[in-house]
Amino acid sequence: MSENTPNPLAQRLSARLGASLVALTERRGELTLEVLPENWLAVAKMMRDDADLSFEQLIDLAGVDYLGYGQTEWDTTDVSNQGFSRGVEGEGPGRFRWSDRPKAGKQERRYAVVVHLRSIAHNGLVRLRAYCTDDALPLIPSLTGVYPVANWFEREAFDLYGIVFEGHPDLRRILTDYGFVGHPFRKDFPLIGNVEVRYDAQAERVIYEPVSIDPRVLVPRVIRDDSRYDQAKAEAAAAQPAGK
Repeated sequence: MSENTPNPLAQRLSARLGASLVALTERRGELTLEVLPENWLAVAKMMRDDADLSFEQLIDLAGVDYLGYGQTEWDTTDVSNQGFSRGVEGEGPGRFRWSDRPKAGKQERRYAVVVHLRSIAHNGLVRLRAYCTDDALPLIPSLTGVYPVANWFEREAFDLYGIVFEGHPDLRRILTDYGFVGHPFRKDFPLIGNVEVRYDAQAERVIYEPVSIDPRVLVPRVIRDDSRYDQAKAEAAAAQPAGK
């Protein structure tokens, strides 16, 4: 489908959801629907039950933390004969509170929930997203009444991000240990954790104590363009006979 050809699925979604949609975007052939949290449940039911949509299968649900989105503490990585620069400005995730985050490019809301829905009847796939209104207590209705398979997905998002799914039948941690403090996928959760665990032979039990590793700044993963691909593409095009 060319960029100028209207997407039939996008047209159907716009017609059916109407004012419930905050935004509908298409990128690389993938549709993303954004709705308000108060419409989250109603839109999911419509997506499942409407005969023209029939998104009968939820295949994934995840939380997202937009802390530090679009920001980097590595503004410069100058190269010298001694290697890369390691100077940072202290503005990366975990070095500021959400309310004090850098102003440039900041998100309006910190937490979001994203689900991927598939229509087997119409061979369609869409991404549905809603931002939680309260950053201090991210809250959104549970989809377990619409898609029962969302049960453990929502427990995972609660465990790792602290997002509360209202109406969930058994919302408790699923991956971390009993008594775990914090939510490890939040961007301000320290990479080294808050406590470390070891077995105390004298006490004959496992004990928790503060981590013994000093916080440190990690070297970022840098993705660079490789000119060899452009060169190979140009050479292949030049080798083609004229008119082909």
